[in-house]
Amino acid sequence: MKRGYLSEYFEGVAAKRLSAVEADETRSNQHEYHATKQVQSFLGSPEEKTKIPARFLYLTDDDPEPIVEDAFLTLYNCRKGKPRAPEYHLYFPTTNVSQNASEGDLLVIAKKRDGDLLVIIAENASSIGRQIEWLFGFADLAHPGFSVKSELETEQDRIEFASRFILENIGIPVETSEDTYLDDMLSRFSGRFPTTRAFSAYARSTLKDLSPLDQPDLVLMTWMEREEILFRTLERYLIADRLSQGFTSEENAAVADVDGFLSFSLSVQNRRKSRVGLALENHLELLLKENGLRYTRTAATENKSKPDFLFPGEKEYHDPTFDPLRLTMLGVKSTCKDRWRQVLAEANRINEKHLLTLETAISTNQTDEMAARRLQLILPRSLHQTYTQAQQAWLMDVEAFIGLVQQRQGN
Repeated sequence: MKRGYLSEYFEGVAAKRLSAVEADETRSNQHEYHATKQVQSFLGSPEEKTKIPARFLYLTDDDPEPIVEDAFLTLYNCRKGKPRAPEYHLYFPTTNVSQNASEGDLLVIAKKRDGDLLVIIAENASSIGRQIEWLFGFADLAHPGFSVKSELETEQDRIEFASRFILENIGIPVETSEDTYLDDMLSRFSGRFPTTRAFSAYARSTLKDLSPLDQPDLVLMTWMEREEILFRTLERYLIADRLSQGFTSEENAAVADVDGFLSFSLSVQNRRKSRVGLALENHLELLLKENGLRYTRTAATENKSKPDFLFPGEKEYHDPTFDPLRLTMLGVKSTCKDRWRQVLAEANRINEKHLLTLETAISTNQTDEMAARRLQLILPRSLHQTYTQAQQAWLMDVEAFIGLVQQRQGN
């Protein structure tokens, strides 16, 4: 097991597309998956029926939170006692997850290091399904049986910025830290979180010899990766410190303050969600400045809309004599989901919109719709490989976007 790879969390993973009899309870009462020899290689071949604790998840693009239910899978030899070669099946009970499953949905069964299973069903043709496929390295699931990976220490399996977020979306917390900076952060920020802008500037200051003029895609991702690690380092310390103080009622020290604990937990989650998007905007803004671009951040356009970045600025946008072909708008969203459509209603004078995201492996259906609606998607170059070849031909990277705006501004 190597730290920093999927093997740190999983012993083996199997994936397939659900058939009609596996997904539709009206078609079959068997409630079983066929455990092939490859699946047995990491689940085993027990003599007796073996119940394995499992957490079931159903994922769609429409719901920000998955459907989650704890149950089990039962591994057994359906030919036991018969003069034939063993044949193993995995029985699954009826759950909210199985009742939402449909033919063609992605099924992933992963054995965690503690021996329990993670059973993921993702809606067919969804972005989250594509992300799960990319995370575990399953490129082609057209055949009916399971594809299996038990070697999870290749370069594809290295856990980096993009894969860390997908893992956390399926309930696998990834611990990252850079403790050499902890004392400095505690002293500099007086033992609490600073503003996002201040923290972004600090993260950049810990990385020397990075020029925003040279390989802006790499620079942006390096800044984001460093800030994420430093944030998790400081967060882990501050959370541990707060938990050590306990949550008790002011009136009675022996009574647990449940509301206080829930409020603290919610604040942690909210901070995590909002910080990434703001950090991306902060680092991108410095890239734009250093590359000599003129812009207004959150400029007001029609109907109180405020694009994240407007080029060359708000003054030019509201000048009816200024050529609209020299105007550019850029939305920034760390993850898209369905929120990308919000960008379409911003800056009516600009027909072709641009959107920068860090979301991996968005479905072809979504990117086709973006292209049809004249929304150009931008991702740092290192994330392009999570998309299909056809999508990659259409995607834009940060360097190309900077070059486009420079051209329009006559730089």
